[in-house]
Amino acid sequence: MASMRRPSFLILSALAPRPLHGYAVIQEVSRLSEDRVRLAAGTLYAALDRLGGEGLVEVDREETVDGRLRRYYRLTEHGAAALAAEATRMRRDAARATRRLREAGPAGIAHPA
Repeated sequence: MASMRRPSFLILSALAPRPLHGYAVIQEVSRLSEDRVRLAAGTLYAALDRLGGEGLVEVDREETVDGRLRRYYRLTEHGAAALAAEATRMRRDAARATRRLREAGPAGIAHPA
């Protein structure tokens, strides 16, 4: 399985606890990434369409608020499994990098033999 792009990982993470509407997903992704990832609305909806096509998210419900349609998205079982697999892969990669840095010494630079 190829690694997941960071915005996709964050969108799925945002939806893990409960269904959210688009703007709430944007806010949650920003919060989860400590403001390092800021999704534009067009980028978010393109990603949601792609993730929906992959069976990772689906529309939970729609409601009208102030005359505007608000669509809520939720993580599917397949999406939760993909998110868990990616989190596991990231933990393994981080552990390998940490071990290699320890091997390199305190400055994080390999010493000549």
